[in-house]
Amino acid sequence: MSELLYLTDAYLREFTATVVDVDEARVALDRTAFYPTGGGQPHDTGTLDGVAVVNVRKEDSVIWHTLDGPVPAVGDEVTGVIDWDRRHALMRTHTALHILCGVIWNEWGVSVTGGNMEPLKARMDFEFDPLPGGFADRITELVNAEIAADRTIDVSFLPRAEALADDDLIRTKVNLIPDSVQEIRVVDIVGLDKQADGGTHVASTAEVGTFTVTKTESKGKGNKRVRMELS
Repeated sequence: MSELLYLTDAYLREFTATVVDVDEARVALDRTAFYPTGGGQPHDTGTLDGVAVVNVRKEDSVIWHTLDGPVPAVGDEVTGVIDWDRRHALMRTHTALHILCGVIWNEWGVSVTGGNMEPLKARMDFEFDPLPGGFADRITELVNAEIAADRTIDVSFLPRAEALADDDLIRTKVNLIPDSVQEIRVVDIVGLDKQADGGTHVASTAEVGTFTVTKTESKGKGNKRVRMELS
């Protein structure tokens, strides 16, 4: 099992770890700060002992790092360095999506049906049918107001039973998390949005930047897509 350092410190840029397994160009470590692709968030990039990390995937409880160059041996101690510009852009983007979710939930009580992100660009689908009039302008106004409010973002870990009993988490569908997961990570934009989530986030909404809706689309009855960018 890999210790997932990013769960408790998204700002960790460099770490040391021990190689526990090697599979051709892939390396598994006892601990890592590299986020693996999942939950709509793409993987981190960076280096291990100066060799580029070009892919990061989670298989069961192990994080595999694909290297573009020489591979260390099992038992070697290595230094990992996160590509901070990319990581921070993804942190800002992920937090912006949570702000968007919170605003839409509080304004219209509408749930998320899907989403995906790139650095400073993302899409998210909602159960609207149809979109309200003036939606893009209204959302842009509301999200940027929440960003300017400089809301604190807290990360905590709750026992599964306690998380499932929390009405604030009901729309995050935490009940879809496998029964084997007995501790659920919660990301709380204090006073706005609270969700079970395993991704990386900034510490305050003020760090997000400026939010813009670039396009809205219909993806069928009861499913509308919102595309956004940050600057």
